[in-house]
Amino acid sequence: MIRTFSSTIRRREMDAVLTCMVDEKIGPGELNVKLIQTVKESLECDGAVALRSPAVALSNALRALGLESGASVMLSALAPEWHYTTVVSLGFSPLVLDVDESTGLVTVDGVENGINNGGKVLVLHETMGIMPEIEKIMAFNIPVIEDISQSYGAVVPLLQPQENGSMEKLAGTFGIYAILGLEEFDTITAGGGAILLSASRAGWSSLKNILEDIPSIDVLPDINSALAWVQIKEFKRNEQSRKELFAMFQHSLSGSKNKTFLRGLDAESTIWSFPVVLNCSFKDAKQYAARKEIEILPAYDKTVIAAHEEELSESCIHAKSLYLRCVLFPLYPRLGSEAANKISKVLGSLP
Repeated sequence: MIRTFSSTIRRREMDAVLTCMVDEKIGPGELNVKLIQTVKESLECDGAVALRSPAVALSNALRALGLESGASVMLSALAPEWHYTTVVSLGFSPLVLDVDESTGLVTVDGVENGINNGGKVLVLHETMGIMPEIEKIMAFNIPVIEDISQSYGAVVPLLQPQENGSMEKLAGTFGIYAILGLEEFDTITAGGGAILLSASRAGWSSLKNILEDIPSIDVLPDINSALAWVQIKEFKRNEQSRKELFAMFQHSLSGSKNKTFLRGLDAESTIWSFPVVLNCSFKDAKQYAARKEIEILPAYDKTVIAAHEEELSESCIHAKSLYLRCVLFPLYPRLGSEAANKISKVLGSLP
């Protein structure tokens, strides 16, 4: 089933890109608009814009908030390093928060401490597709920018019903803004780019004012939009394949000394990859997997903690531990049963 889905999706991706090339319309145009409309429908948000990179998206979101120069912006220590560099480039001060070692996410207590230390806004990276206690975080009534690059499609059960009576809400619809990265290793990939969106009318109104003067070079080209549009349309089928693989890998890992993160059941989280928190050293695990022709990668080698390890070692001890011990095993819809079985055996026999 995985292979059938994959070949169908691959053909659709190629058809969409080839159509752009044949029509010689690869810059921002109709497919950019089509992608935006699809995202607005899938997340039921008030407005969205497709941009060249997640950093450009975050920059515009922070500008739309109208923060004072030097304001403290709270970030996860396990967030991508571009969160940190973007905040600094705008003249704000990064306030880096430690994480819960069982989930890799910032905690409610951590956010509260950050606010007490001057944090004015939170950029919330929903790592590995796992959702934090987001209702409790939103109760602090500070601006939140969700990074849903790994959590697109996650559904959060609510403690209190919404105005429409619904007891659940989608990732990306809690914060004043949300960023859906479209980079190479994001859940939805276009080879590059990001969608910046707002679920609220007030948030979108502020953002539109900022976007009036955006240069055309910052807008996502149609050739990238075509890829992203197909992947969003096929997300449910892709996600079903990923969940089947995840369940298989999780079962294999359960008998070993190593572990993966805690996450919600069913639709409460999405599957971005298969993270393993090692009981052994990364070197030993990498060598063992390589002998079985499986490549594993460090999970957090391009994160805030990786770039600022010495500075953050004492304040972000859980993040540092995960940075040193967490690896990613291959997991994607086109993996195929033969490779999946091989990975499953390695997971069950890791040192």
